[in-house]
Amino acid sequence: MTRRVAIPLFAVLMAAVAAARAEEVVIDFERAQIGKPMPEWTEKGVVFKLAGPLAHSKAAGRIMFFPHLATNHKGILNAMATEQAIPVQATFPESVASVTLVLWASTGCPALLEALDDNGAVVDKASLAAAPARKAPGDPVPFFQLTVRAPAIAAIRFSGPREGEFLAADELRFTTGAERVSDARRAQRQ
Repeated sequence: MTRRVAIPLFAVLMAAVAAARAEEVVIDFERAQIGKPMPEWTEKGVVFKLAGPLAHSKAAGRIMFFPHLATNHKGILNAMATEQAIPVQATFPESVASVTLVLWASTGCPALLEALDDNGAVVDKASLAAAPARKAPGDPVPFFQLTVRAPAIAAIRFSGPREGEFLAADELRFTTGAERVSDARRAQRQ
């Protein structure tokens, strides 16, 4: 009888400990230099770069930082004007449970956020058919958020702009402890 109570109690305790270890990490790109194209950017162990090679050029793919004029925030984006179909990818140093991107974009630009597992398979996605527009010509370009969740996210990709448009990530927030939380939940179910 004691064993019947102890095992479920232990599983609940482990789930609580794992959840307490999960923490939100925020990357805001404030150390970045605006307008300087580069092949990749690393911050807090997360590596940002284009998700694949260029399709129409032999040049190296590049990302860069762009200013949000109303706030002086910096956003990361694909720096290749004629290769906007290539997503920006962020790879995490260890699996995460959720990722939120705060974005801004050209008016009407579609936005897609995909979560990938260790094998590169899409495990969740969020999208917006058209980025919000300014309410008046003098208003700042509005921000919007997309969030993905899965037990073990290894990387994310964001994309959507067509030629002449842009999609910039102002901030990336992710929750660590993905594997520990899912393992504890599995133990709790048994």
